[in-house]
Formats: sequence, structure tokens, C-alpha cells
Amino acid sequence: MQEPHRLKTPLSAGDIKKLKSGDTVFLSGTIYGARDAAHKRMLKAIDEGARLPIDLKDIVIFYVGPSPTPPGKNSGSIGPTTSARMDGITEPLLARGVKAMIGKGARGDGLKKMLPVYGAVYFMAIGGIASYLSSKVESIEVVAYDDLGAEAIHKIEVKDFPLFVAYDIYGGDIFEEALLSE
Repeated sequence: MQEPHRLKTPLSAGDIKKLKSGDTVFLSGTIYGARDAAHKRMLKAIDEGARLPIDLKDIVIFYVGPSPTPPGKNSGSIGPTTSARMDGITEPLLARGVKAMIGKGARGDGLKKMLPVYGAVYFMAIGGIASYLSSKVESIEVVAYDDLGAEAIHKIEVKDFPLFVAYDIYGGDIFEEALLSE
């Protein structure tokens, strides 16, 4: 079994080139939580030529709506949401420098074809372990669109956040590989 990759944000092109579908990654640094509503606001800003609330260059976006932080904890439960519904609204963010997305589930062929073009990957976090994932969060704060509640953009500091590479820049697909191995 291959050793896990230990990566720190911001991710570089070199980091992305090392990754293959199926690889395990322990990610540390800043990631940004954003779901559907935040994506739609960012797309509207892009369409209107307005300034985005965060710099997208080399960042990781986590499709998450975090639970409120309980007293004495760094974060509430923080599990991934289904990613396929983001497929149609992802390319403008990739074009502005997003290097990776974190979610759960398979994505469409169109998204897979974009990854080599933009030098980005899709990470998969395991669903159903949101409480455990919250133990990997050092801090979390809303940085934009606070009126959206859980769907606001959150700046999340993580340490050794466990992920799998679902799609790489070489056309690797963890879901197809799993089917072929059966």
C-alpha cells in the first residue's frame, strides 16, 4: 500500500501532478466551505464583473454546510455534501484558480474532463463521519455571505484532514476503478 500524501494548502501544480485516483491524502491548512447558494452568488459576481469575496487561486473548496460549533469545540459536525449538483457551476471557479474540490459521490464526465484542463483534482471525503472530521478542524469562521447561514463561505483551518483522490488530472476515476476491480 502506498504511503499517504501529506499536503498543505495552498496547493501547487506540483502537488496536483503527484496525485493519482485512489491515493490517500492528509490535508492541512486553509480550505473554504461553500455549497450551492454560495457558488451561485460567486457566479453572479463573476457574471457582473464584481470582486469575489475570496481569492480562488490555488484554493480547495469543500462542499459542506457545517453544523454550529458547540461550546468548547473547534467545529460542529462537518461532513461532505453530494457534489454532482455542483458540476454545472464549477468551471468558472476552476478558471479562476481553484485547485481542488472536496465532496462525496461521483461527478459527471464534463467535470472529469475539466480537471486536466485546469490542473485540478476532486477529493472525496467519507460521508457519515462528520463528527470525526470535525476533530480535524482547528478553526472555522464565516468569511462571506453570512446571511446564507450554513451555506455561507467558511474559512476552515484543518490538520491531517483525511481524503481520497477521486479524480486526478490523468483521467483516473476511483469509481470506475472500483467497478473494474470487482
